[in-house]
Amino acid sequence: MTTDSSSSAAPAARPIPITVLCIFSALGVVFVIPMIFSEAAQSIGAWYPPCLALSAVVGGACTVGFWLMRRWALDVYIAMGLVNQIIMLAMGVWSIFSLILPAIVIGIGIAYFSRMR
Repeated sequence: MTTDSSSSAAPAARPIPITVLCIFSALGVVFVIPMIFSEAAQSIGAWYPPCLALSAVVGGACTVGFWLMRRWALDVYIAMGLVNQIIMLAMGVWSIFSLILPAIVIGIGIAYFSRMR
């Protein structure tokens, strides 16, 4: 009796673009943590360091969600991206270039959404 090693029950491998996205996202979260405590963040306003910390926590959660191929990660990332865009508009620092990175992440998420659970 032989066993078929190509069982359809085996989970699909994580796509390379999702893996790359998660690695860069995790690095981004690591680099944001010291910024939370910086004088530059304080100089923007007392509200900014907690906002940055919340963004890092949510970004970390999204990274884990993407790594686990969870659909909620894309939903949360889109919501966080919208909030960040609104904050940048309110601060007067928004530019069209602030949409590039979120658009790439959202595009990758949409491309693999059907493979997420």
